Amino acid sequence: MSVIPKETIEVIAQTVGITNLSPDVALAVAPDLEYRIREIMQESIKCMRHSMRTFLTAEDVDSALALRNLEPIYGFASNDNLRFKRASGHNDLFYIDDKDLDIKDLVEEALPKAPLDTSITSHWLAIEGVQPAIPENAPTEATPEIRKTEYKEDGLPVDVKLPVKHIITTELQLYYEKIIELILNKPGSISFRRTLVTLATDSGLHPLVPYFTRFVADEVARNLHNLNNLFASMRLVRSLLQNPHIHIELYLHQLMPPIITCIVAKRLGNRLSDNHWELRDFSANLVALICKRFGHMYHNLQPRVTRTFLHSFLDPTKALPQHYGAIKGIAALGSRMVRLLIIPNLEPYLHLLVPEMQLENQKNEIKRQEAWQVYGALLCAVGQNMHEKVKGISSLLSPPTRAASSGNGKAMIAMPGVTGVVVPMNSMSVDNMQGSTSGFPPMMGAPSSIGRQLSKENSSILAQAWKDDVDAGQLLPPVFELFGESLLSFIPKPEASIFL
Repeated sequence: MSVIPKETIEVIAQTVGITNLSPDVALAVAPDLEYRIREIMQESIKCMRHSMRTFLTAEDVDSALALRNLEPIYGFASNDNLRFKRASGHNDLFYIDDKDLDIKDLVEEALPKAPLDTSITSHWLAIEGVQPAIPENAPTEATPEIRKTEYKEDGLPVDVKLPVKHIITTELQLYYEKIIELILNKPGSISFRRTLVTLATDSGLHPLVPYFTRFVADEVARNLHNLNNLFASMRLVRSLLQNPHIHIELYLHQLMPPIITCIVAKRLGNRLSDNHWELRDFSANLVALICKRFGHMYHNLQPRVTRTFLHSFLDPTKALPQHYGAIKGIAALGSRMVRLLIIPNLEPYLHLLVPEMQLENQKNEIKRQEAWQVYGALLCAVGQNMHEKVKGISSLLSPPTRAASSGNGKAMIAMPGVTGVVVPMNSMSVDNMQGSTSGFPPMMGAPSSIGRQLSKENSSILAQAWKDDVDAGQLLPPVFELFGESLLSFIPKPEASIFL
């Protein structure tokens, strides 16, 4: 059943000269006419959408007819509204009232202006976040300086400057909203990774830095239970730090609290399977990067950060994840911080930590795993410090000594530059080396001729090697007693012979 009545078919047939159309034929043609009209209208709607419009015009219908290789409709190109009139004697028949125009008037009418040729020009939307005042850009009204006059108790007027609204371009606003959407909804997507690369290289993002820093601070304060969003926020901060075109040092006072929170917070994430240890490591490296880049500009930056980590590390009431973050933060600041802050407190701290690692004393498996994580962080920090210390000393000992074995089972060391002379290794103990100023222990047991044969250059090198505030020879035995053979993996094999 068609929605087009048969009377419409009969009227259309009469307009083309068919006067004796039977009713049965009209009923058969009506469904096909409805199908053709729907097809043309669907094509017309497609043309309308491609033209970025929401209303249908006669041009869309002509385009649809052209796609079907049909002749367009003439007489409907005018923008005026169509005027329909009812046909006399027929209640359901209407026709368009076409106004008669005189051809003479059309010929004598003035021709319209010729349209300009289509061309493309480029102009600056913004230069370093400031929109230039050119005709192509929309005019921006200058924001006047708003002041408010208040009066103190003594009656003296005081001018209070109210905050001025920060104006950024629409493009930057859309860019900011897109990044925030990716952080909140798709922190692990490929689009977010590409966005991080753009944040690290784009030179026109400085107007958005205060918005990003405010977002990071609010996001960390509100969503400590959402590990994915915290990780995405820290990656956002790293990209901003890597961007050479952004003056991020102006906003460090807003960035440091959320970063340190991700390091020494009591709990990050809401599930036991959340890998918050990786987030703490990542944030600790961010703090080290900030201190390295801006420590010379803000002299109290690294001392304040170090004091915060040390307080979390030495406080026995803090949770083990907080101790882990503090250890990772101190280790990221350099080996000197490890020697001054961790190693002196290592023995009493391990006395408290080791019982938490044993099944007999700690029945809670989660607490026991946290204790092992803290132990691994301590081992890694001390081991890397010993590695750097041993490598530094071995570079000064050139040429290296050669170890040999005697027949009685005692280890012997061949002295460089002396032929046929070997010295028992047990006489070169660490205790004997303490207090030596010439590079050789006083109880070395070697003949005096050996010392005369050694050059002054080797003596000064050895003296410089052992003249340090924290002697690696003194440090290795007690640390080895605390960690055991696990520490040997951090000491290179060629340099390990020095301390055997």
